Amino acid sequence: MKNSILIKVLAALGLAILAGVVTGDMSLLGIPLIQFYGLIGNLFLNALNLVVVPLVCSSIITGTARMGNDSSFKKLGKKTFICFLGTTFIAVLVGYLLIVTLQPGSGQNDTLASPSLESNPLQETISQKGEEGFQKIEQLLLRLVPTNILAAAAQGQMLGLIAFCIFFGFFLTKIEKPAADSVISFFQGIFQIMMKITQMIMKALPVGVFFLVAKVVATTGLESITSAAAFFGVILLGLAIEMFIIFPLLLKVIAGVSPLAHFKAMTPALLTAFSTSSSAATMPVTLDCLEKNANVSPRICGFTVPLGTSINTPGSALHICCSVFFIAQVYHFPLSISLQCTTLLMIILMSFGIAGIPSASLFAIVTVLTMIGLPAEGIALILAVERLVDMCRTTVNVFGNSCCAVLIEHADKQKDNRAIDPQPVATGV
Repeated sequence: MKNSILIKVLAALGLAILAGVVTGDMSLLGIPLIQFYGLIGNLFLNALNLVVVPLVCSSIITGTARMGNDSSFKKLGKKTFICFLGTTFIAVLVGYLLIVTLQPGSGQNDTLASPSLESNPLQETISQKGEEGFQKIEQLLLRLVPTNILAAAAQGQMLGLIAFCIFFGFFLTKIEKPAADSVISFFQGIFQIMMKITQMIMKALPVGVFFLVAKVVATTGLESITSAAAFFGVILLGLAIEMFIIFPLLLKVIAGVSPLAHFKAMTPALLTAFSTSSSAATMPVTLDCLEKNANVSPRICGFTVPLGTSINTPGSALHICCSVFFIAQVYHFPLSISLQCTTLLMIILMSFGIAGIPSASLFAIVTVLTMIGLPAEGIALILAVERLVDMCRTTVNVFGNSCCAVLIEHADKQKDNRAIDPQPVATGV
């Protein structure tokens, strides 16, 4: 069954590319085919997004409640955040090294240099943007504590929703057991219902992939990458390094898991991420693949995957880094070592809390550009390939999140093994 779905999805992907190239601007009964592609594709995307909020709430609350006590919560939370921070740091470092080594923006037209940047000293520009930069970070932190949790859920503010659900699940274990058991059973039932709905939606995955990808190809055309070919190539190289070198090495060396087996287990989620460009919409599929195919415990999945969907986005972190430094190269913007370090730190901070929706990282790129004194309109330099890059980086985000779940479970099992057998093994000496 799984192989059958995979073959159908791959066939739909190939047919979508062909249909997008062939149909292009064609119309049917006076209606552009692009609009028809978009309608069906958006219906599929909406169906996935429909279950995201109840799935996030139920999975985090039950996942946190399963931990039972303070020490379990603290230890798992610590491992999770260390893993997320580590993968994000590596992604930013890879992007930075590639962009400064290959210099894809250095050969662009000199007329793009900004007069306003030439007339202002660098430190003065940074000073002028300091207050605005603080406000952006302040807004990000304030999202952690929304004034209305229902409004946060309705508006898709996942950071605040996740923070609330973590506290809810944590303190759920501190109330009287009969009441706690009833609440936990309620949210477990919601989670199981959402997963059943997800499985039903997954049957339409080949159809959704076809229409979503066909729209992209018909809209942008395969020639759209030529205007930003150098940037596009660097981004793809960086994402490929993450996807096929860094994460497989972490799986093999740290967890002892076969990268090929993990790729196979996560294929439905990766194809969904590629076609939807939304890690939030892909989350139900990610959970299903991790639990059923990769055999990761629901306890780990329920906590790490929803949390990682919002704050563990290595593909987006690499994209933000490459975009900012590429635009700086095009504008011939002078970047001292200290400013480069500051920019990298800002990129890491801004990558946390990116919404799991298409093109969400563009907002982070604009924010970083403004904070260091580059014109926000520089974002136009990368928009030609944005949709294609978005599909690729979302796939890396989902794969990185799944790898983190495997690594965290491995570390958790090691802790359990040490607790069971704390005595040293006899050596016979």
